[in-house]
Amino acid sequence: MRLAAVIGVSLWTSAAMAQGCGGSFGNFVAELKAEARASGYSAAVVNGFFDGVAQNQSVLASDRRQGIFQKDFIDFSQSLISQYRLQKGSENAQRYDALFDAIERQYGVSRWVLLAFWAFETDFGAFQGDINTRDALVTLAHDCRRPELFRPQVFSALELYKRGDFDPNGTTGAWAGEIGQVQMLPGDILESGVDADGDGHVDLKRSAPDALASGARMLSGLGWRAGEPWLQEVVVPEGLDWRETGIETTKRVADWARLGVRARSGALGAGNLQASVLLPMGHKGPAFLAYPNFNVYFEWNQSMVYVTTAAYFAKRLSGAPVYDAGNPNTGLSGPEMQELQRKLQARGHDVGGIDGILGAGTRRAVQAEQARLGLPADAWPTRALLDRL
Repeated sequence: MRLAAVIGVSLWTSAAMAQGCGGSFGNFVAELKAEARASGYSAAVVNGFFDGVAQNQSVLASDRRQGIFQKDFIDFSQSLISQYRLQKGSENAQRYDALFDAIERQYGVSRWVLLAFWAFETDFGAFQGDINTRDALVTLAHDCRRPELFRPQVFSALELYKRGDFDPNGTTGAWAGEIGQVQMLPGDILESGVDADGDGHVDLKRSAPDALASGARMLSGLGWRAGEPWLQEVVVPEGLDWRETGIETTKRVADWARLGVRARSGALGAGNLQASVLLPMGHKGPAFLAYPNFNVYFEWNQSMVYVTTAAYFAKRLSGAPVYDAGNPNTGLSGPEMQELQRKLQARGHDVGGIDGILGAGTRRAVQAEQARLGLPADAWPTRALLDRL
């Protein structure tokens, strides 16, 4: 689910206008075809790719919806992490043991990280999406919300078609154009695709080796650091300065340890590693130490809830215990979150849009207002904060 701009992107940005979008769908497709021909693609390739393309209204509806990201970390993680996924993860770790060994040697990405993505994206390949990928990409490129993201993906899919690795009428996937068992966009497949099974094609839909190796190569290219941790559950002291928590504040692990942060199980990472204390539901909820590799997750998906859940599930698959949920303060409902965002915006904070989603901008604004009002500045919005504002 690598949607680098899915969450919190405003309508009609200057970048979007520069890309060209909207208007008659037929005229838009004609423009795409002309651009492809001008780029050197033959008429046969261009016509073979675009003939039969259709606008998909369900794709636009899904793009506007995305209500799943309004769930908090505990609800979201409990809904995604099931005994079935834990069991299948363990089975696939054994089934593909040699493959994972080779991937870890070449790309430095842990099998548990890949297994977690594989589970969440498609239930290990079982549910890859049934929406025509070409139609989804052209529909989203025509829509004027994020053409700067999706227009290049149309041409990446065209290049895959030219290479024989994409069927315009038969390739299906998720509503946002991701393909295969770990759900990668065509541009990422072009850049990071691996023919791990040696059949001469990069096939992320039918080949688990291709999908897993490609996902690992992409993560490696995005900056994954071999042999280093990504997330770890910790216990934090009650006297910690909550203003120093959050993904944007880092300290050496040794410094966090001196402040009383300790591992809930096992040992903390190397003392010279930089890390952040992450409190997805405030200082009374679960607590994690997020290492540099955690930031790479945001290149796959920008939702903090999804990223934290995926990173934590990778730890569970590796043998970590169930997190201590604590007793977090009750969060806000969707309408309450929108009310909070309006109040924060009125005070000059950039919350990234009034969408009811606790994104990075809203978290920063919440923490700033909590500190100003003398509340625990843990970036977790509560009714108390809403009332004080």
